[in-house]
Amino acid sequence: MNIQPLLDALNIQEDAARALADDLRTQIAELQTRLREAETHLQHLAITRKTVTGLADWLPVVPPDLPEHPDYPRILAVFNDTTAPLRARDVCEALDHELLPKNIEGTRAKLKRLVKLGILTEADTGSFARKQ
Repeated sequence: MNIQPLLDALNIQEDAARALADDLRTQIAELQTRLREAETHLQHLAITRKTVTGLADWLPVVPPDLPEHPDYPRILAVFNDTTAPLRARDVCEALDHELLPKNIEGTRAKLKRLVKLGILTEADTGSFARKQ
């Protein structure tokens, strides 16, 4: 029995396995480098987050811009004079608007816009209060 062809086949398979192992080692080294870079980037982001949140306490609070309607400052003045939640009808009364449905709905829409701007909160449905 001639085993030389079998040994030649084994040599070919060993060479292929060796080449595959070398390629995989190269890929592993590249992936380890990329992993180190990603971990370093994560550390830098964590440091940046900590720095920014530490500085946030030092920044002045800037109120959001109010929409261009004369009622908005007056509505805020009403909320500055009370601590209890108010309904749109209460705000209309404080602004001396007629208690017509269109006025109440318009005021409710303004109150909802102030909620979206983060100035007021809607404590219960239809009940608005100054954000603490």
